[in-house]
Amino acid sequence: MDDCWKTRGRAAIEVLLIFAVFGLQGAWPVPEVNEPYYLGKAIHYWNPDWLRGDFFLGSADTHQVFDFTFGWLSLWLGPTALAWTGRALTWLLLAWAWRRLSVAIVPRPWWSVLTATLFGGLTERCHMAGEWVVGGVEAKGFAYVLVLLAVESLVRNRWNRGLIELGVASAFHVLVGGWAAVAAGLAWIFLHSRALWRRSDEEKQEIPTLRSLWPGLLVGFLLALPGLVPSLALDWGVDGRTAAEAHRIYVFERLPHHLLLSGIRPALVARMVALGLFWLLLGRWSGEEHRVRLRAFVGGAAAIALVGAALQLLVFVDPTTAAGLLRFYWFRLVDVALPMGVALEVVATALGVAQENHWAASRTVRGVFGTLAILAAVLHGGDLAWIRISRPVPRSHRVVEGSAASERRAADFADWREACRWVATSGRVPPDARFLVPRLSQTFGWYAHRPVVATLKDVPQDAKTLVEWWDRVREIYQTGFDAPELRWYPSLAAMGDDRLQRLGKRYDATFVLTERTDPLLPLEVMYGNRSYVIYRLGKR
Repeated sequence: MDDCWKTRGRAAIEVLLIFAVFGLQGAWPVPEVNEPYYLGKAIHYWNPDWLRGDFFLGSADTHQVFDFTFGWLSLWLGPTALAWTGRALTWLLLAWAWRRLSVAIVPRPWWSVLTATLFGGLTERCHMAGEWVVGGVEAKGFAYVLVLLAVESLVRNRWNRGLIELGVASAFHVLVGGWAAVAAGLAWIFLHSRALWRRSDEEKQEIPTLRSLWPGLLVGFLLALPGLVPSLALDWGVDGRTAAEAHRIYVFERLPHHLLLSGIRPALVARMVALGLFWLLLGRWSGEEHRVRLRAFVGGAAAIALVGAALQLLVFVDPTTAAGLLRFYWFRLVDVALPMGVALEVVATALGVAQENHWAASRTVRGVFGTLAILAAVLHGGDLAWIRISRPVPRSHRVVEGSAASERRAADFADWREACRWVATSGRVPPDARFLVPRLSQTFGWYAHRPVVATLKDVPQDAKTLVEWWDRVREIYQTGFDAPELRWYPSLAAMGDDRLQRLGKRYDATFVLTERTDPLLPLEVMYGNRSYVIYRLGKR
């Protein structure tokens, strides 16, 4: 009994230490980049009067399980408190799930803290398409908890349980859980084929037959339906032409940096390739079956990414079909799976965990890998600690193109907050007043609690509204010039008062928040500070 309590106590301490690691990594100032987007939806789900009339919040939502299971806290918590509560809950669940997976590969006490630090560092510094696990709160954070649990189940050869966990993950985020399920399927095919090729009766007995997997497949599919059906419904009720245009906008206009290999910076692709080559090198010492099953899953994720890269060729032949296929985030899972595989395997190799003699790494190799792992973890943690001490502004604060110096950005953020606070508290702006705001802004609704006409970040998901959103963005912010550097107005003020008045009338917007200019526009000034001015529309 004493040994049992000692083991459980040690496990709890490990989870808390991993929670601290994840907290250090994810404790960016609120709100993070995606929190106004996803938490805004969750708040609006439970309180439709919050930002009533906001174009984006009134659109269809595919993360209703997240909204329903977590968003109800917004009835008692403000947006900032809701974000921190969700972050803490997500980090704690991720810490628990990561420890379980880590112990399955490295069954030694305390080393899960090192593997967690490496996983966090590699996902943040070696991603290709911008995917992350530890950070702000949104649906995919909870989905990745289930994915980690599912991978642990597969590693331990508990496939039916893993499939059920992937079903729950898909309910929270259909692409996160869905692609993980595909990777698990590819892993099963690889392991089954490997056993047949090697003619190993022992391996054949360990790998479940397809018939024995039907309970997990059926239950997992049924559990995934709350996430799958809303996603499939995004194109329902619209003609093929509208759906095709929505796909084109989503892939080629809004998110090429996530969805198109050609839209991703070559340096990011190169570092992911380098990480993949290192992962292949680790396969030299992966004779133990638990690691083989982990590698099969990671290999499945890599295969999905390679298919996505091949689909890039369709862009030159049939862009419409290419957009319809590429919108499914083919590179999302490899951004997480490769760091997961490397973090776990490099530590397992360094420790010589459960290796067959002919696969065992030499003492020199183990020493090099162990030193690299510890050094990388220390450098990553130290860098994060320095960032936290420096107290940066929220990464969601991006109003002007380009990245200004930190001092200027901090001053700009302070002015932005003051302008939004005036809107929220002055009593001179009706609760349902709609605003025109800068194209790149993300946090006006978060701070000012007023709806907006449209911004570039808040892209709807359903086809009909997505096309309408793009029409709004182009009509409001585009100049009409084709050159990329001239495509967008530098600010709303640069449009002139007549254009702003016309846009306000068209979209029922009664106020404009824009960068300050000298001289001011000939509109009624409601508020101003060093960086921003709020004008009333409809009056001269």
